[in-house]
Amino acid sequence: MDNKDELQEFDLDEILSEFHDDAQSAPSQAADEDLEELLGDLPDLDLSDEEVPESEEESPQSPVQEDADPDSQPQTDPAEDTVSYTPQAPAEETTQVPDDDTHTYSTEDASPEPGAPAPVQPAFEVEEEFIPSPIVFTPRSRLKELKKKLVAGPEKQYYALSEIGTTKLQIALLLNVLVVLLSAGVTTLFVLDMVPENRLRFVIFSQVLAMLISALLGSSLMLDSIGELFKGRFSINTLLTLTFFACMADAVFCLQELRIPCCAAFSLEMTMGLWARLQQRNTEIAQLDTMRKAVRLHAIVRVPNYYEGKDGLLRTEGDVEDFMDTYKKVSGPQLVQNVYAGLALLACICIAVIAGMYHGISMGVQILSTSLLVAVPASFFISISRPAAILEQRLHMVGTVLCGWKGVKGLCGKAAFPLRDHDLFPQGSTKLNGVKFYGDRSPDDVVAYTASLIEQAGGDLEPVFRQLLASRSGSEYPVSNFQNYGGGGIGGEVQGEPVLLGSLHFLQDMGVEIPEGTMVNQAVYVAIDGQLSAVYAISYAKMRSSAAGLVTLCGYSRLTPVVLCSDFMLTESFLGAKFEVKTKRMVFPDRETAAQLNAVKPDPELPVLAMTTREELISSAYAVTGARALRTSTRLGVIIHLLGGILGMLIMLVLAILGNTELLTPTNILLYQLIWSVPGLLVTEWARIV
Repeated sequence: MDNKDELQEFDLDEILSEFHDDAQSAPSQAADEDLEELLGDLPDLDLSDEEVPESEEESPQSPVQEDADPDSQPQTDPAEDTVSYTPQAPAEETTQVPDDDTHTYSTEDASPEPGAPAPVQPAFEVEEEFIPSPIVFTPRSRLKELKKKLVAGPEKQYYALSEIGTTKLQIALLLNVLVVLLSAGVTTLFVLDMVPENRLRFVIFSQVLAMLISALLGSSLMLDSIGELFKGRFSINTLLTLTFFACMADAVFCLQELRIPCCAAFSLEMTMGLWARLQQRNTEIAQLDTMRKAVRLHAIVRVPNYYEGKDGLLRTEGDVEDFMDTYKKVSGPQLVQNVYAGLALLACICIAVIAGMYHGISMGVQILSTSLLVAVPASFFISISRPAAILEQRLHMVGTVLCGWKGVKGLCGKAAFPLRDHDLFPQGSTKLNGVKFYGDRSPDDVVAYTASLIEQAGGDLEPVFRQLLASRSGSEYPVSNFQNYGGGGIGGEVQGEPVLLGSLHFLQDMGVEIPEGTMVNQAVYVAIDGQLSAVYAISYAKMRSSAAGLVTLCGYSRLTPVVLCSDFMLTESFLGAKFEVKTKRMVFPDRETAAQLNAVKPDPELPVLAMTTREELISSAYAVTGARALRTSTRLGVIIHLLGGILGMLIMLVLAILGNTELLTPTNILLYQLIWSVPGLLVTEWARIV
């Protein structure tokens, strides 16, 4: 039959039926199997309007729904591969499937039906194209990578510590407080001669029993200290364990000589030791909790010679390992405390040997136990842990952690702290309250000129005026001869016309005539070609986080805030009035210097001093000022307790030489501990000054 015969329309079912009816079609078996495999993945198509060759036979079954609605077809990503069915007709229908291969179907070489007038035979070509998907490093992928590290590190340790909990420590601490009170009460009764002689031995037994109970409550602390001793580490807890054995040895002589042992002083030291352990655990749990909730980490590093010979405390991207590798390292004050504990043990042994040589073994043992007690004032145990716990309560609220004592030291000393636009006024805190136009110029042109100049300057006003320009369907113009005059004003040439932007006082100083009734406190005044053209009322919201951070930074004399803001409205007078701070310590460098300081990038090899999980200014400010307060409090606490311990050992040396034990009563030893605990506790409160 002639191929030029007239074509007739029929639906897709008729076309497809000839490939599924083995009795009426004569394609090869291989072509049939390929067709079924390909059409099995083909989605519903609507080709009811296509012109296709006429077929004499019609199949009662069809794998495709008739009169399919085009809107009901599944929407796929344009980037996915395409499957198209192309009959020999003017129109072409294309649909997309989520397969990796690209299949193209054509009806040009299809096999003719028996008895049919030789229609155009379709041919099926399969083209396979394997294009590797590009790996795009998006913020979401960064978050996934960060979360994997957080789960493997801080979160794992957080749940391990949370499972251990602090309940047992709290119970032991409370019971030890009761033991101290009961022992002190019995000792006071003995001093007031309110204990009968026939009850004295019972009182001694009760004191020894109370000492055993206190040691039992702190057994975990003592066992850990013994384990540290076998690992070659000597700590203040190890000295406390040895003090217990010395007091028990002295208790044997107390039973023989009918004198009261120093149970109350030992129980007080054990109480302080348990309190220190509780504070350390709470601090560690809080730090890990801060880290595990992070969605982004910002690190604070110290850049040498950043501004006028001062180091700079800059913020950069942080990593989980920067915290995990440092937060458990032994601090400097703790190392000093451990060294002192070892030297104090040797000194007390020497004093006891002198007393034993001159006055007998009983006095030697008594001198040894009391020397060990006075060598370590009770509050010495919490002189390091309590300031850290107090500070961590505040840092936890702002999402900040310190990277060990090395980070604390690095954040101290003279330094410059750069302040940028988003630090003082975060995104969304700057808004446009209204605008009033002056003169004969078109408002659209005035807005375009203003937005173009502010785009050149940058800062928080840039998104505000960009949005205003977009609402008027305007476009920006190139700016030439841009200048930042300082004092709240900028200028430049736009479309060949001079444009000035700034505060009211700036435009008045530039000789622009300002009409009466345009006095606005926070506004951007625009003058084009020397004539006032518009006044934009701007609202700068005072954020509590920014205000607290700025006040904190300005409160330290050794810290210099350097304002590197691009917003020309953020002048010294404006910031001083807005945040109610003294700006004498703040530095406002010129535009070139600010650009150079903004271009400084920290070296990735610099040690990380602190990490923040938020972008607020208060988070970084509290890290710096908190580290300084922590270092001061800890150093003063260690010094005070060293003086108290050394003074106590000197007193014991004199008594050992003189052989006078009348002053070595349990009441006097307890009073000595309490007296030195008062300044020790007061010094730890210094950490609250952040």
